Amino acid sequence: MTGSKIDPSGNGPTGGPLVLRRGVLTVTAAVLLALLIVGHRFVPNVYGLGSLVDSAAPVLGAGIPLLALAAVLRRSRLALAMVVIPAAIWAVVFGTAWLPAEGSGPVQFRVASQNLLAGNPDPAATANALVDTKADLVGLQEVADDVHTSVAAVLRDHYPHQVSMSTVELWSRFPIRESVGVDTGLDWTRALRAVVATPTGDVAVYVVHLGSARAGDTSTRDRTVLALAEAVRRDAAERLIVLGDLNTASTDRVIAPLTDLLDDAQVDAGRGLGFTWPAALPVTRPDHVLYRGLTATSAGVVRTPASDHRAVVAGFRR
Repeated sequence: MTGSKIDPSGNGPTGGPLVLRRGVLTVTAAVLLALLIVGHRFVPNVYGLGSLVDSAAPVLGAGIPLLALAAVLRRSRLALAMVVIPAAIWAVVFGTAWLPAEGSGPVQFRVASQNLLAGNPDPAATANALVDTKADLVGLQEVADDVHTSVAAVLRDHYPHQVSMSTVELWSRFPIRESVGVDTGLDWTRALRAVVATPTGDVAVYVVHLGSARAGDTSTRDRTVLALAEAVRRDAAERLIVLGDLNTASTDRVIAPLTDLLDDAQVDAGRGLGFTWPAALPVTRPDHVLYRGLTATSAGVVRTPASDHRAVVAGFRR
C-alpha cells in the first residue's frame, strides 16, 4: 500500500497540515503583537485601557524573544519567520530612541527633576545624588514635611534660591524673580511657576506633580494634564521648562496636549527610552523635562537612592 511519508516525530505526514499547525498559536500571537505595537493608540481608551496599553507599548518588545523561543521549541520555521514582523516594527517605532541624539553644543545650564517619595527613608542621600548631577535647577515632588528638613539641609548649601508650593519645590543656583501656584484642577495646589534668571535670560520654570492614574480610572490624571496644557498655552514666556512627575508616560496619548506645545528633552537630546519608574526596574517614564524656546543639549536618567523614581536631567543652551 502506498501513502505519505511518516514524520519520524510521529506528528503526521511530512509537510502535511499537522506540521503547518505546529506553530499556528505562535504565528497568531506574533501577528497580534505586531498590530498592538504599531497600533496601540487605536485601542479604545475605555476606563483608561488605551492609556495603559500606550504606556506599556515599549515593553511589549519583551514578548518577541518569548515568541522566538516558542517557535524554536515547536520547530516551526513559519512561526520563527513571523516573529521577525513584530521585531522589525518595534525597532522602527521604539528602537530609534537609541540612535545618536541631535542635541549638541555647550551647556549653559542644567536641570533635574525628582519625585522624592513621600516616605523616603533617606532623603538626604537622594538630595546628595541630585547635587552630584551638577544641575543648576532642581525640581522636587512629594516633598512631605518630614522629608523637607533633611533635603533642605543638603540643598541649601548648593542652591541659595528656593520656592515651594505644597509638596513641590524648586531649588536654584540662579535668582528666582517671582513664583506663584498653578491650579491643575486638584483639591490642593501641587504645581508652581517661577521665573528664574538663568544665563540665557529669564526662563519660566514649572514644577509639577499631576494627578495619579489608577487602574480603571485615569480621569483625575487626564484632567490635570489638560489643565497644565492650558496654563502653558496661556503663558507668554518665550523660554519655558516643565519639570515634574506627570503620571503620564511619554508614549501615552494623554500627554499629547502638552507635547503638542512643548518639546521633550529626552527625545531631542537623550538616548534610550528614559524609563524612570519603578526605580529598581523601570518600565515606564512618568517623569519629564519638557521645554520651548531653548535648545536641549543633553538629557538622561539618574539612579538616585531611597526613592521609587529615578531622576531626569537635561542640559540647555539658548
